[in-house]
Amino acid sequence: MPLSLPHAFVKRHAWIALTGLALGPQAVADEPTQVVASFSVLADMVRNVGGDRVEVTSLVGPDSDPHVYSPRPTDARALAEADLVVLNGLQFEGWMTRLLDASGYQGKTVVATDGVPLLAYGGQSLHRQKEEGAEHDHKEHDHEEHDGHDHDSHEEHDSHEEHGGHEEHGGHGDHDSHEDHEDHDGHDDHDSHDHGEYDPHAWLDLSAGLIYVANIRDGLIAVDPDNSEHYASRADSYMEDIQAAHDQVLALLDDLPEHAQVIVGHDAFGHFSRAYGIDFLSPVGLSTEAEPSAADIARMVDVIRERQIPALFVENMSSPALMEQLSEETGVPIAGSLYNGALSEEGMTSHYLGMILHNAEVLHQGLVDAEGHDHDDSHDHHDGHDHDHDH
Repeated sequence: MPLSLPHAFVKRHAWIALTGLALGPQAVADEPTQVVASFSVLADMVRNVGGDRVEVTSLVGPDSDPHVYSPRPTDARALAEADLVVLNGLQFEGWMTRLLDASGYQGKTVVATDGVPLLAYGGQSLHRQKEEGAEHDHKEHDHEEHDGHDHDSHEEHDSHEEHGGHEEHGGHGDHDSHEDHEDHDGHDDHDSHDHGEYDPHAWLDLSAGLIYVANIRDGLIAVDPDNSEHYASRADSYMEDIQAAHDQVLALLDDLPEHAQVIVGHDAFGHFSRAYGIDFLSPVGLSTEAEPSAADIARMVDVIRERQIPALFVENMSSPALMEQLSEETGVPIAGSLYNGALSEEGMTSHYLGMILHNAEVLHQGLVDAEGHDHDDSHDHHDGHDHDHDH
């Protein structure tokens, strides 16, 4: 099934690229709102909502890992000059509080995950399952048992009034400083790699992406009220694109086996799993720096064989070495590369919607191609695999 970005989304990105030429000197005289986003996914969202009215700096750029990022002096300067700061929250950016303190920033902060249904972190980490003595039970992944959030029905995300109304998301005065960000996360030690109780990768569920966009829109309106209609209109259009992409992902993955299981490098796909019904298992937790032990790898091999896992996937921010080792030991192919915490420099995955649609296509192809795969120790199908995972 060929995959394409929503037509309106493609047209809008072409328009953004040409805006500076179309508007000419008038745009130069009208200074854009300076926005600092913590990482590339949020920066792309801000650009879609803000258009020519914003100038966005992404602290963590494309193909860079927010989990292990070390702030630079230039980051503090960018924050000091910002009109608005947008971050994910849920302790995703463990380095952000110290950076905000160093910059002296006292302006408005948007926590993009405000209002997103929470998802307890770690349920699909094989390492965590072993520690907790958890038995594998597909019922744990039933959509209706996660916070009562039913993703089979999207009525709650279908209208601007429900996710776009300023009344719902207008309470961002609670986040006008980074001190409030600390309260939101409920964790004082942001310099550690303890990412807290909840999975922060909520943007991987496009329904949650609608909430991100509403929060960003309201933050932009708060700091630039003269252009409120501009931001509201662009947010509405972008939400339509997100909803269309969400429906496309559902359709693309609808013909896969229920609760199909795949292996990934780290435990970051819980929100995608809850929304789209694929179970992701990982040998380690959330940190992209964690290295599984020999015992972890041996257990992974057993799990892959016992559960007849059909496919392995590498991630754009992680080394493919572990997946290559597991593929060699089990004969299960590496089916492609998935994106979670960073966009690419160019191409389809350089935009938020393109990233999610790419993941859906890669998962669909990998799982469909894996049907009837013989889980023996033969490596013939793996020898020709292309391990160029740059994008």
